[in-house]
Formats: sequence, C-alpha cells, structure tokens
Amino acid sequence: MEAHGGRIVAKVLKSRGVDQLFTLSGGHLFSIYDGCKEEGIGILDVRHEQTAAFAAEGMAKATRKVGVAAITAGPGVTNGLSAIASAQANGSPVCALGGRAPELRWGSGSLQEIDHLPFVSPLVKSAATVKEPGAIAAMTAAALDLALEAPGGPTFLDYPLDVVFSEAEVEIPALPVPAVAVAAEGVEQAAALLAAAQRPAIMAGSGLYWGHGEDEMRMLAEELGIPVFLNGLGRGCLPADHELAFSRARGMALKGADVALVIGVPMDFRLGFGGSFGEETKIIRLDVAPNALSANRAPEVDLVGDVRASLAAIRVGAGVGAGRSARWLEQLRGAEAEKKAAERAELDDPRSPLHPVRIYRELAEVLDRDAIVVGDGGDFVSYAGRFIDTYQPGCWMDPGPFGCLGAGPGQAIGAKVAHPDRQVCLLLGDGAFGFAGMEFDTMARHGLGVVGVMGNNGIWALEHHPMKFLYGYSVAAELRPETRYDELVESLGCDGVLVRDPAELRPALERAFESGRPTLVNVLTDPEVVYPRKSNLA
Repeated sequence: MEAHGGRIVAKVLKSRGVDQLFTLSGGHLFSIYDGCKEEGIGILDVRHEQTAAFAAEGMAKATRKVGVAAITAGPGVTNGLSAIASAQANGSPVCALGGRAPELRWGSGSLQEIDHLPFVSPLVKSAATVKEPGAIAAMTAAALDLALEAPGGPTFLDYPLDVVFSEAEVEIPALPVPAVAVAAEGVEQAAALLAAAQRPAIMAGSGLYWGHGEDEMRMLAEELGIPVFLNGLGRGCLPADHELAFSRARGMALKGADVALVIGVPMDFRLGFGGSFGEETKIIRLDVAPNALSANRAPEVDLVGDVRASLAAIRVGAGVGAGRSARWLEQLRGAEAEKKAAERAELDDPRSPLHPVRIYRELAEVLDRDAIVVGDGGDFVSYAGRFIDTYQPGCWMDPGPFGCLGAGPGQAIGAKVAHPDRQVCLLLGDGAFGFAGMEFDTMARHGLGVVGVMGNNGIWALEHHPMKFLYGYSVAAELRPETRYDELVESLGCDGVLVRDPAELRPALERAFESGRPTLVNVLTDPEVVYPRKSNLA
C-alpha cells in the first residue's frame, strides 16, 4: 500500500502510541495534518511554536511518554529552539518534527529555506533530514524511539516539502525491544556505605522520575530510615506527607549527612555545585547517564545504570536497619517543625497587596491531591517550590535548570490534554506572562480548563531586588503596576478575576476550579517582599 508522506508520519506516530500533536499551522506541515486527521491523532494548535514544543514537553512530563510537536520551516524551527533546549536540560523525551523547503529546489531561495541541522544538532540527541519518501517511516520511528531511550531527551527530524507530499510504500518499523534493566557497577559499595550510615540522606530529582524509580526509592528509604529531599520532577515521587519526606531541613541534612545518595540530580547551582553537602559527606551519585559536570565536586561512588534496578540492588545489599538513623530523623523533624512554625507569619500575613506566600496557603486548601502544578516565573515560583506540597509523581513542572520563562502555558496545555479530568494550576509571575500569555486564547479555543494564578507585583523581582541591593537602584526591572491581565484574558475568551485583598482569594480560587473554564486569578502582591535567596546561580 502506498500513502503520501504525511500519512506515513501519522501511521508511525500512532504505532508509537502518540495520540496528540502540538503545532502552529504552517504550509510545510499540511500533509502531516492530513495524516493525523486520517489516523485520529488530535491536532492542537497554539499561538507560538515555542509553546508547541513546551506543550509536547508538558505531555511528556505528565505521562513519561514521548511528546510530539510539529513546527514549520525556518522561523518555525528557530522559534522552537528555546523549548527544545529546555527539554534537553530536563531530559524530556520530546520529538520535534520540522517542515523544510523543497529538496528539489534547494539552493534556489525557496520560502523559509534554511538548513536547520547545524543549529538544532547541539540541542538534541539526533537531528536529520528525510531526503526521500521511502525513508520517512524508518527515520520517523527512529526519532521517536530515540527520544524515549534512556537517558531521554529531544530529537529532531525535518521533512522537505516535496518529500513529505510524495507517496511511498508504507512499512512501519516494529517497536524496539525494551532494553534489559541492568544495575550499575558499584552498587555493592553504595549498599555498604548506606548500611553503615548513621546520618544518611537521599537527594533525588528528575532522573528518579524518568527512571521510574520512585517505588524502589521509597522502599529503600523506609527500610534504612533515610530522610528524602526532592527537587524538579522528583517532587511527588515520595508523598509530601510521608514520614520520611522532608523539605525545610534540607540545608541541615545535606551538610550533616555522613552518606548522601544523590539520584538523578546534577551537581549544579541548585546544589551549590556540590557545596550543599558537608565536607565529610560521602556522596553516592546514581543516574542513567555519566556525570556531565565533572568540574564540580566528584562523588565517592559514581553509579551509572538503570535507576530502578540499581536502587533495588542497593536495597537488597543494604538490608534493613532503620533504627540506626532514629536520632538523626528526630533532629531533622525538630528542625523541620521549627522552620514551619517560623513560616506561619508569612502564611497568615493580612497585608494588601498580598504577601506571595499567602497565595500558597489558600491554594493548599483547594488543590486536589493529584493536581498538576506548573510554575512559570522567578521569585513567585521560587516561593511555590517551598510551599506547594506534591503527593504524586508527575504533578510538579517548572522550566528546570535552563530557566526559560514562557514554558508554563505550554506545559500546562500538555498536562491538561494528558489528564483532562485533573486540576491543572498554572503559577505565573506577571513578567513571565508576557512570554506566552496569548496562549490563554489557545486554552479558550480548545476548552482547556487550566487555572492560572498570577503573582502580580509590577516588577521583575528576581532582578529588581538584587540590583537594588548591589547598586541602590534598578533598571529594566519595572513593569506596569496593577496591570489588568484578568481583563486581557477575558478578551481572549477566558474568565478573569482580580484579587486585591486576602479575603477575596479563597472564593476566587474555588470558583475558578469549579467552573471548568480557563481562568486567570490575577493577585496583586506586594513588590517590597524580597525572596530570601541563598543559592549561587553562577
């Protein structure tokens, strides 16, 4: 049987379980749209190609499956680069399918003619151009399969206009045989260190989530009595109300630990480039990929292998010995309780405009246990990282270490498409809104009931306050005070509400989540509140 190239692409997508394509309309992609329509694959169009790629990443993060974006030639691909780079930094399995000027006219100056591969290649696991219709199926399958292959990450494939509109025989490659999960070499040494530890700690992040290692980590922690700290997509891999889940005592725990098991977390600025751990702490690093940050502190034991299998092997090798850390856990619980008590003043702050922390107190009362929370902003989202509790894997998304603002609306769209029956809460700074705020039009057009909650303080707080501290003034860090973003989203077909006083917030949040409609709760927050930042970003 023969079919045109776009239908072949869609058949391959369907064979890999892809049921949603994120895109922005482009003529180079028409045949792929036709194929998706024929195969029953949903097509969700957005207002900027960056959002299409971020939505694919949101889908990937919410499902641990490959997310797919189709972006048109030339500026369509360049518009998607920041999101592709973000997926690379997050290890997200995203496949970007690009349009391309016709191969037969290459070099003649066709519309949007540019070779994407030189500037896309550094950001992806693979980048290729399909040169003939008969290669479409094999190359498309390879790009999708490679994105999911551990360690996950983005791939890129573009289709010249004449190639993807031409016909070829349809032959869909078989699904790859799953690799045998092999524990890393050195797990015996890691198990021995943890078995003897009096003050152990686990610091786990996105690599734990992508490696499906949450159950094995929980059992290891329970059997040895290890306190667990989570960041990135690791949040929720141990429920926030589990007796071994800690957050506020992280500084004390990592500095005071005699052995620290670091799972799927790069030793980057978020861990002080390794300085977050004590000088005497023995570090066990576990990830599916080798350490890419060799300039930073080296672990005593470096485990490279399947995360879930390695954790299982460590658990078996270490045995059961929860009692050894009882005093240590008691100390950490005391520190945790003390810090939470000190936060009550912020949580109960009656000021108007609001203290940003007050927003998270009220949100905690209306979010379901399986709500997906997406952060897009600077200080406002940094507060969320401290105060939003996560109870299930895949329920926290943020830009990650690449720090690209504008990621939130796309990730929220992808998450809502993946889980239409769950709450999706998009946390936005008023600065971050400027990058992708038009995507509220996308939510309205496609009936996606995402609830946006904005901390609107009229400044770029992440820059404004440090610059004031350094120089006594700030420039290029001021926004228009009290801008009515709620009215803006209403003009796009969504609901909007303005909150000036703490008493108005809880009812506004309840109505927003109950309505099932895309909504922005525009909360005016106090610009004088300074986030207590400690980490060295560079």
